[in-house]
Amino acid sequence: MGSLGDRRHPLRCTRARRLRGFTLVEILVVVAIIAITAGLATLAFDGDDRGAAAREARRFAGALEHASARAQWRAETLGVSADGAGWRFWRRDVDANRWLPFSGDDVLDAHRLPAGMAVVPLSFAGKGLPADAIVPLRASGRNEPYAFVFTGKTSRIVLAADPLNRVTMLTDSATAVP
Repeated sequence: MGSLGDRRHPLRCTRARRLRGFTLVEILVVVAIIAITAGLATLAFDGDDRGAAAREARRFAGALEHASARAQWRAETLGVSADGAGWRFWRRDVDANRWLPFSGDDVLDAHRLPAGMAVVPLSFAGKGLPADAIVPLRASGRNEPYAFVFTGKTSRIVLAADPLNRVTMLTDSATAVP
């Protein structure tokens, strides 16, 4: 048996290990985690825009359905236009027979799309529309079928509304939305 002075105290050993620093393996693991996270972030921001285009298209579809329901509830004619960079809702002034920009409803306020995306009117009642057209949403709820098209770097999504004001999101088969 050795003397008691030769034995190292367990608390001192732990403290000595802590003062040595990080091991090479620990540093490599941290660097690998940072590299993987940076790669995923790059893909999320610079990669495929189909997810972002689908989110914006769903947001617009919800706003269209809300506007159609609001037009019926409040017995007013509303309209919607898309200028490429975003969309805007309008209220029909029957006295002056003109369209006025809609305000006062967070869902129907004018909306700008993220860079690289565009939305334009496609058709109304089976006919093509000019870029500055306002699609009417009648108080009666009997609307003609209409469509808008979203485009992005790698995606194309068509929002089509039927006469019952249900909006469907259609994608090209080559650019299907996940």
